[in-house]
Amino acid sequence: MAKDVIIACDFPGKAETLAFLDRFTGRKPFVKIGMELFYAEGPDIVREIKARGHKIFLDLKLHDIPNTVEKAMASLARLDVDMTNVHAAGTIEMMKAARRGLTRPDGSRPILIAVTQLTSTSQSAMEQDLMIHAPIAEVVTQYARNTREAGLDGVVCSPLEAGVIHEACGEDFLTVTPGIRFAGAAADDQSRITTPARAREIGSDYIVVGRPVTKAEDPVAAYERCLTDFLG
Repeated sequence: MAKDVIIACDFPGKAETLAFLDRFTGRKPFVKIGMELFYAEGPDIVREIKARGHKIFLDLKLHDIPNTVEKAMASLARLDVDMTNVHAAGTIEMMKAARRGLTRPDGSRPILIAVTQLTSTSQSAMEQDLMIHAPIAEVVTQYARNTREAGLDGVVCSPLEAGVIHEACGEDFLTVTPGIRFAGAAADDQSRITTPARAREIGSDYIVVGRPVTKAEDPVAAYERCLTDFLG
């Protein structure tokens, strides 16, 4: 798949989500469905958005014992999403189980990636709350290596870490990066952020953009600006 901009559809329900997507009368953007929307509407919202012609990143961040994750992924495989994820902190064995569960009988499966550290996590929070005392870049890189060893396609990471992950895991190992803001915009609850243009320079393969698009006065124009800045 080519590089792309993914819009995070973090809305409370179906009505708000579809009203937002109805504004895109031309290009059908790649969208992310996260916990808020999926837990509110269930799998039917995935099917409806997919039927409208959108690619979907189902962002549920599975993190449980390997057997549970494998069975959950088998259920998600039937939704025909284009990308989904787990937490890399769940261990290599859990990620291998996720890959087994997501793989269909014909051998096909969606892109499977793993979350390294959330972009809201700072170095101090990681040390104080999680008792992980290595530099955050080293932790993220090691999680990426574990993800590659488990046979997954890439990771979710800060755009600031995309370059070092490619160096450690190869150019074909995908980096999917939230924490994107336009220059001069508020960081909100994110700690490790950058602009779409800088994310392209560092090496992000996909950027995930939420509030800078969904809360914009003109979401379509904001999305097109992201595309231009990121794809060049």
